[in-house]
Amino acid sequence: MTETAIDYGAVFKALPGMVALLTPGLVYADVNDEFVRVSGRSREQLIGKYLFDVFPDNPNDSAATGMRNLEASLYRVLATGERDTMALQRYDVEDPERPGEWQKRYWSPVNAPLLGPDGKVVLIVHRVEEVTELIRARAGSPGSRGSRARVLEAELYTRARELQELNERLRQAHSREREVALALQEAMLPAPRQVRGHPAAVRYRPAVGALNVCGDWYDLVDLVGGDRIGVAVGDVVGHGLAAAGVMGQLRSALSAASRVAAGPAQALDVLGRYAHVIDGAESATAVTTFIDCDRHVITYSSAGHPPPVLVHPDGRTEFLDQATDTPLDARPDPIPRPQAETTFHRGATLVLYTDGLIERRTEDIYTGLDRLAEALRKHRDQDPETLADTVLTELLPPGGATDDTALIIVRL
Repeated sequence: MTETAIDYGAVFKALPGMVALLTPGLVYADVNDEFVRVSGRSREQLIGKYLFDVFPDNPNDSAATGMRNLEASLYRVLATGERDTMALQRYDVEDPERPGEWQKRYWSPVNAPLLGPDGKVVLIVHRVEEVTELIRARAGSPGSRGSRARVLEAELYTRARELQELNERLRQAHSREREVALALQEAMLPAPRQVRGHPAAVRYRPAVGALNVCGDWYDLVDLVGGDRIGVAVGDVVGHGLAAAGVMGQLRSALSAASRVAAGPAQALDVLGRYAHVIDGAESATAVTTFIDCDRHVITYSSAGHPPPVLVHPDGRTEFLDQATDTPLDARPDPIPRPQAETTFHRGATLVLYTDGLIERRTEDIYTGLDRLAEALRKHRDQDPETLADTVLTELLPPGGATDDTALIIVRL
């Protein structure tokens, strides 16, 4: 069988449903033949025109919401890079042959992104199913306006519309909670600063979408007794206001414990006991490092958290993974947590992070760790602020990660 090239332009025009391509500015870039036929608009009336100039809401009906709902869906696609399926919507469409007269139409749209090489939306595929006749069938009796099957199908569309409206209310409520949780987290996390003269950079990147945000935290503290600092990160399982509240309690508790503990293992022991009595702290993880800059020694301990990375001035990367233990609430009280130590030279860089930086659903975690080590080795001469931005750019997906990410970099 001889292979022939497929004319995708011809395929697009012949698609049986209404399909349009919209630019990020919501301007018609192209439409197929069915869109022209059903919409009652010529290609010249569509191509290059702003969607809502062609199809505005009915100015004579203050309750009309179809076009506003469609606009919200399209902007969600642009913001998230994800498909948005809309249930049945009523649109009053002006009759092209009788200006000022509006027809009730019912369309069920699906809006899907077309992503460019950088992961950004370059076009929106706007597909519309015309369901006006189904709604008219539901309004009439089964004997006079269509079969019972058509009436039942119309009923299904109506129930789908009700479900979409409920989902939209839930989405708005979750969005408000996300904004409050992010503001709360920002207020509770320490601002970027130098610690005892050592340049430091911190970053927090919330997850894309409305879930998995506000559980990650970081901390920097001055320790008593010489040129000593404590650097820690942690991760709370959960999202939203609840996770932000637990995060704040654990960060504050570890900050206080670190100032009086003999070492990082003892600080995590105290934090683990505290985690046992906090609802929502189940399976929370943390890693803390005590850095003695006079002796050039780092002492560390981890409670189920990915290992910090020490980048030596010669480019060698060392994962601090010799004192890894169970999450905070999973350690029996009588058994102390392990801790280990390593040495460093002046000019080394210590990097702590949460799993959103390295984990991908389709990859082994060691692939992410190797990618992080290579980025740090390659860019080790950058100052901490520049290095933090470089690492996030190289490791996070172009459209953002599905889990939130905390990152802290200290030049020793």
